[in-house]
Amino acid sequence: MVLRRTGATLAWEERPLPRPGPGEVLVSVEACAVCRTDLHVVDGELPGGRLPVIPGHEIVGRIAAHGPGVTAPGIGARVGIPWLGHTCGHCAYCAGGHENLCDAPQFTGFTRDGGFATHVVADAAYAFALDGVDDPVAAAPLLCAGLIGWRALKMAGDGQRIGLYGFGAAAHLLAQVLRWQGREVFAFTRPGDGAAQALALRLGAVWAGASGEPPPAALDAAILFAPVGALVPLALGALRKGGRVICGGIHMSDIPAFPYRLLWEERQILSVANLTRADAAEFLALAPRAGVRAETTAYPLARANAALDDLRHGRFQGAAVLVP
Repeated sequence: MVLRRTGATLAWEERPLPRPGPGEVLVSVEACAVCRTDLHVVDGELPGGRLPVIPGHEIVGRIAAHGPGVTAPGIGARVGIPWLGHTCGHCAYCAGGHENLCDAPQFTGFTRDGGFATHVVADAAYAFALDGVDDPVAAAPLLCAGLIGWRALKMAGDGQRIGLYGFGAAAHLLAQVLRWQGREVFAFTRPGDGAAQALALRLGAVWAGASGEPPPAALDAAILFAPVGALVPLALGALRKGGRVICGGIHMSDIPAFPYRLLWEERQILSVANLTRADAAEFLALAPRAGVRAETTAYPLARANAALDDLRHGRFQGAAVLVP
């Protein structure tokens, strides 16, 4: 399913089977989750992409072929492929352990073809082993919603009371991790979204309400997954002194002006960018121990446009997953 121009619906194409180059693998796609970032790609809200492109970056599949110089993972091994698809390995950020900020990155489903297809070519160094995974549909959302949520949580610190703004794919996974860690989850949703609030409470949140409501206790940290800049001052207002607001999205509408008193007393606003392979290793090892399980709605590959539209309008809980 190909994006030929921004703002257009995806088009079905049949292509020759792609061949992996040096350092690459060919992966037969079993499932690919649909991320809000895919909407940003389709809508042209992210600079630097390529067209035409096959979107999709929460990929689970099996190794079908090796490119030159690659011997592992072995043929038939199940792997996961995330948003960050390649880094240069030699810029100051890569050398300093911050490959998520690489000066010359490639992104799956944005600058290189992604997983809204039956097959995808990936950098073998960014194809993560998924040994023991028996359900590719349930595992697919872990490759972005899970990984970005984990990185955002690490930036949020060790506080006990964590607010999650926007209770979609990422938040519903992260809530399970937080409860496993023994922390308190406060879920903030669109006004009137009783289904999302019910899901949050079922997953162990101690409170769920609309984004404009004050929580019953001051938060140690707030993680924003909804791409709505107006939530930043609301989240600041819900924090204790010294608390942090973590912006977890790759794109957000403009943050409106707000009074300095909301930021004073050493509150902080931080952003999350991409992920590192270390993040993936940590989270993919932790998720089964924590019993993390994605709530999914499966769509056939040919209905990718319907899945994107349903995501845009909040017609399902959890994550949508395309199945070739």
